[in-house]
Amino acid sequence: MIQLIGVQKKFGKFQALRDITFSVNAGEVVGFIGPNGAGKSTTIRILLGILRRDAGDAKIFGKDVWKNSFEIHKRISYVPGDVSLWGNLTGGEIIDLFLKLHGSGDKQKRDYLIKRFELDPKKKAKTYSKGNRQKVALIAALSTESDLYIFDEPTSGLDPLMEAIFQEEVEKIKNEGKAILLSSHILSEVERLADKVVIIRQGKIVESGTLEELRHLTRTTVTLVTDGDIAQLEQVAGVYDFQQKGNQATFSADNQHLNNILLAATKLGVKQFEAVPPTLEDLFLRHYENEVYKEGR
Repeated sequence: MIQLIGVQKKFGKFQALRDITFSVNAGEVVGFIGPNGAGKSTTIRILLGILRRDAGDAKIFGKDVWKNSFEIHKRISYVPGDVSLWGNLTGGEIIDLFLKLHGSGDKQKRDYLIKRFELDPKKKAKTYSKGNRQKVALIAALSTESDLYIFDEPTSGLDPLMEAIFQEEVEKIKNEGKAILLSSHILSEVERLADKVVIIRQGKIVESGTLEELRHLTRTTVTLVTDGDIAQLEQVAGVYDFQQKGNQATFSADNQHLNNILLAATKLGVKQFEAVPPTLEDLFLRHYENEVYKEGR
């Protein structure tokens, strides 16, 4: 559905994107994450045909995103992180206008989503909060029959209940075989929805793959209670940040050393064992902090 190969973009002397390469397939949610200014929105604007790339290939449905943007837009839905609306139109009028412009709106689904997102469609857009403006865009995007959905911080301004509803609706369109590119600062949202994660930093893709493939970047948190002297485990290879309280210990462990750690623990008589795999937030923050540290040196 999406294929980016070696995409580059400069603004004057500033290199905004450097060799951006990743893909999004049908029935797949790809989480696109990175710190502010990393190049997420620039990449999305290139995909939408708003910005012209300087080098590389960018295709949607096998078509060049710049040359064939009009054809591509017939089959995609897009929600930005900051939605601007016509102030004197009501929310309902704006949704209907978006559906008419797209040409493939489902009015029954529109009505269902208006109820789900608890939007008052009779109010003028100028009275809406940021969260309600986001709801208008989300309802319009999710009410259209598209093959690809591009979300750039889509739940910005929404409360946690509305975020959960958005996630449920995304899971539905994913199950219908649609492709979704999701850029979000809410890492738990990406972790719940994404089949694959692409991490961008300073205009470069620094990591990409499934969450399981990326878990090698960080460590599992282990809590153990033993009969024997648990302090011995601190010396086992792969154990970090060891904290002991009586016969209970909590520590971080490199995944490749977990087997040896367990073998050492069994000799002490394990009474309780808990292992929590790293979250996407752990993975992202650790990678980000490592990069900051390298640059500081």
